[in-house]
Amino acid sequence: MSTVPDAYSPRVLGHFAQPVHAGDLQARYPVEARGEATEAGGGCQILLTAGTEGNAFREVRHRVLGCPHLIAAAEELCCRAEGQPVDAPALFDRSELMAVLDVPVEKSGRILLLEDAWQALCRALKRSAGRATEATDDQR
Repeated sequence: MSTVPDAYSPRVLGHFAQPVHAGDLQARYPVEARGEATEAGGGCQILLTAGTEGNAFREVRHRVLGCPHLIAAAEELCCRAEGQPVDAPALFDRSELMAVLDVPVEKSGRILLLEDAWQALCRALKRSAGRATEATDDQR
């Protein structure tokens, strides 16, 4: 008899069991940024970090305090982002992410929290990229 609840899809269980993007950036990048989101009341917490080079995500990492669905969603997002252009349209598609991971509707707030962290990361990347461009211009 299995002790694993049926509430989690095989993809969620795989990401939860082996979150290869959990932790910190493993290298230094020309542009690095972070985005955070915390559930009201201190429940779930998400920290996303990214390193970019040449307008592409080279490395994206997460630190998540939350349920298996949230951890799996963060892992899925990091997997999808690496190698993609920073300005790629629809890199974060809430509905598609929920569908591919079979996230129940009652947990959609967790995915919205991840979206908040992603948006914060993207804003921080734009600020960091602007500073990196200014520094390069100053060196000329």
